[in-house]
Amino acid sequence: MLFAHDTEMALAAAAALVNTAADGEERLPDPGALAAFLDTWEFTGSRVGDEAELAEVHQLRAVLAGIWDTDEDGVVAVVNRLLRDGHALPQLVRHDDWGYHVHATEPSASVADRMGVEAAMAVADVVRGDALDRLRRCAAHGCDDALVDLTRNGSRRFCDSSCANREHAAAYRARRAAG
Repeated sequence: MLFAHDTEMALAAAAALVNTAADGEERLPDPGALAAFLDTWEFTGSRVGDEAELAEVHQLRAVLAGIWDTDEDGVVAVVNRLLRDGHALPQLVRHDDWGYHVHATEPSASVADRMGVEAAMAVADVVRGDALDRLRRCAAHGCDDALVDLTRNGSRRFCDSSCANREHAAAYRARRAAG
């Protein structure tokens, strides 16, 4: 494991959130889709489940997307803003099947604040570990999804297996045509 489990989960959830707007397709179109996303990524705490909450998460998504597209100073500015705006107060908690891990907001904080602070705490670990190169965009032609490379050797280039398979098949066809 490269980072603590909760850090890796928060990084993956942040990338997944960014990717809900990839390719011009809205994958969080309504509060129900947001609820399903929150369930999938095991977000705890209060939920309102309305359009205003969804709009806040859409705004957060745009902020988080910038993490994949800027330099270290830009990333640090985003992290510090999210921590400040979310009134971060880190504390160790244990719930469900998770051992002790860090929560940095009250359970009653807004969904967008909880998601933003959780992502910011995780990205802070990445910055402190001098590992920003682990946050990158998919290398597949036509795909710009955010990905988090948690492999030991830092070799992940594609967001998922379908992009990897498509690129490998294209390379194979090109070699066969040249051969």
